[in-house]
Amino acid sequence: MKTYRLSPSGRRSAIVLLIGAMLIWVFALWTLRITLATSSDPSAGLFQALQENLDRGLSVGQVIPALLMVVLLIATPLVLWNILEEWGAQYTLTDAGLRFTSLGIALNCSWDRITGIRRLGDDADDPLDAIMVSDDLSSQIKNPLVRWLHCQACGAQRLLIYPGVEDRDDLLQEIRVRSGLSDAQSALSRA
Repeated sequence: MKTYRLSPSGRRSAIVLLIGAMLIWVFALWTLRITLATSSDPSAGLFQALQENLDRGLSVGQVIPALLMVVLLIATPLVLWNILEEWGAQYTLTDAGLRFTSLGIALNCSWDRITGIRRLGDDADDPLDAIMVSDDLSSQIKNPLVRWLHCQACGAQRLLIYPGVEDRDDLLQEIRVRSGLSDAQSALSRA
């Protein structure tokens, strides 16, 4: 049984993406604070300044940037989860099927449940492939929050094969062979 993991260069890319996402989150938090908690009294605390602004009413110049920053504050942790799930991704080929593990997620997919392999983003330098399955794999995840986060990252009826996985082409070929997918079926699922 061979286990495929993220390559060292894939890990470096993930670290850069994690740092970038965290910087975006800090920027959004800082900008939201500046946008909503400005006060004419420099000695006023954050909450006092926010209360004064809310009492006066917020202008369009405050509401629009504040809404944008709130969206970033909510979306960035989801992006961080996706990157961390990629960081911990491990694919193990067994006689029974494909096993995917990452961040407390352990999914087993028998070979007969794999219906195709779809290339996502053909024009990308680092292609991303999705293993399409016939039923919902996420039901194997006990924790409802982790299940929801995984479905947001991958979808319920597919597993992602990330671009930075070491020997990725060999992994995809083994999946095609063991699941009985022909190259024609894989090409059709790309469309």
